Amino acid sequence: MKAFALPLCAGLFLAALPATADDVSDTLKSALEAYEAGDIQYAMEEIAFAQQLLKEMKADSLTAFLPEAPDGWTREIDTEMAATLGMLGGGVGTKASYSDGSDSFTLTLMADNPMVAAMGSAGLMGGKMIRVGREKFADQDGQLIALIGNRVLVQAEGQNKEAMRALLETMDFRALASFGQ
Repeated sequence: MKAFALPLCAGLFLAALPATADDVSDTLKSALEAYEAGDIQYAMEEIAFAQQLLKEMKADSLTAFLPEAPDGWTREIDTEMAATLGMLGGGVGTKASYSDGSDSFTLTLMADNPMVAAMGSAGLMGGKMIRVGREKFADQDGQLIALIGNRVLVQAEGQNKEAMRALLETMDFRALASFGQ
């Protein structure tokens, strides 16, 4: 029965994927072929690779929540955020730096990370609470921090709180709360 279950589950999963070929479906097909050929190690490697590709896709969709730079500012997206989260227990994240030439700040979004989950159960500690739209942010020594939907950490950090707050006010927190679901 066990030998039948994995191919059946993988087959059902592959059938649910779009008909067009992409890296994820190709990798899952390769894993299934390796499994059927008895090459368990390669099948596991392919499944892990497919999982990594899916995480990258999810991280890319989180990046879409980073606001464009305000007039007179520039935005630079940090492409190394995923590697950092791997060392912090996983999840997905994205980060951008905003600058107007003299002032700068960073905006970080992290989702489905164990540290974020722990923060949700402990609550935001310390700092003055402020509102940005309908969300409550902790104002802590140059940082504005909120937990959206109990799973997405939003952190703006820098010295120009007015610019950070104005940028945060452009975000769709309701959509962010349901990110990836």
